Amino acid sequence: MTQLLADYRQLAAALKVEAIALVPGPNFMRALGHSFMSHERPFVLVIPAEGKPAAIVPNLELGSWEQVGFDGAVFDWRDQDGYAGAFAALAAHLPMTRLAVEGQVMRVFVHHALKQAMPDVEIIDAERQISGLRMIKTAADIAALEAAISLSERALHRVLEGVRVGQTEKEIESALIQALFAEGADDLAFTPIVAAGDNSARPHAHARADYKVQSGDALLFDFGGRKDGFCADITRTVFVGEVSEEGRAVYDTVLRANLAGLEVTRAGVTAHEIDDVVTGVLEASPYADRIRTKTGHGLGRDVHEAPYIMRGNHQELPAGTVYTNEPGLYGPGLFGVRIEDDVLITEDGCRTLTTFPKELMIVG
Repeated sequence: MTQLLADYRQLAAALKVEAIALVPGPNFMRALGHSFMSHERPFVLVIPAEGKPAAIVPNLELGSWEQVGFDGAVFDWRDQDGYAGAFAALAAHLPMTRLAVEGQVMRVFVHHALKQAMPDVEIIDAERQISGLRMIKTAADIAALEAAISLSERALHRVLEGVRVGQTEKEIESALIQALFAEGADDLAFTPIVAAGDNSARPHAHARADYKVQSGDALLFDFGGRKDGFCADITRTVFVGEVSEEGRAVYDTVLRANLAGLEVTRAGVTAHEIDDVVTGVLEASPYADRIRTKTGHGLGRDVHEAPYIMRGNHQELPAGTVYTNEPGLYGPGLFGVRIEDDVLITEDGCRTLTTFPKELMIVG
């Protein structure tokens, strides 16, 4: 924990703030090595540029907090008393004029509690810089990602063996969730997407209980398990029973786009350059009107994190970055195809962490 907190101290100094405040979420877990719930009770870790950290901890969490091995001031509070006193105690202990927070994670009522205790403090949104510390993965991070990906792929193999015409999307989704836990997932990375037929043309579809899979349907799986705090995010599209010529052509186009993205990926490439190549393949096809999304996003403790692989993002991607390469084509009322790999950027190229086959597959 000491070394990880040092990263935040250095960032606080670089941002010219007295401290960085983290709340439960991926950065909080990275800093402490322990996961805590985000609920109606404020829970805040404050890491100053100099000196020991401090924390506001709900009293009922103190037993779990002892496992952290925290070397700093702790201000706990009980539901019966409210949390204003704990924030006032923090303000007295660690006076601040500028404080950096996670703008996409910190909730408004926690922000207001900080301002009430420190009316003159300037709170700045440093989401990009704080979360950016997670972009380059360590060897341990990559091992955890590989474990999450491997168990997820085993789960998909299990499920595909049992897919049959007449099953509902909900039944297949349930089988996938059970398989993920059977293969060793600590949790779901996110609620899986299992979508057949016209539903597969909705990039963020919900499984239907009233639709039975038919022969010829595209069947899209977007899913992942979580292991040791890290997420898998994999998409494969298969066809049930048979596939039309249009289905083959669309699938081939998406696969070529996916492979083109891998070919240009190496340390120093920009997110714009990857997306431009991938999307360019889709745009050059007869199905350009079916493009709905960017190429992908970073992956780690969060399913969606920096960097975002899209045109206009000229951020250079260093070795150690993991991103999703997930081109797709979506024909409303028809079907959709998405193929998603989790990709580790290396100095001289990339390594695809997903190993599940990408050749067109007919099941059932």
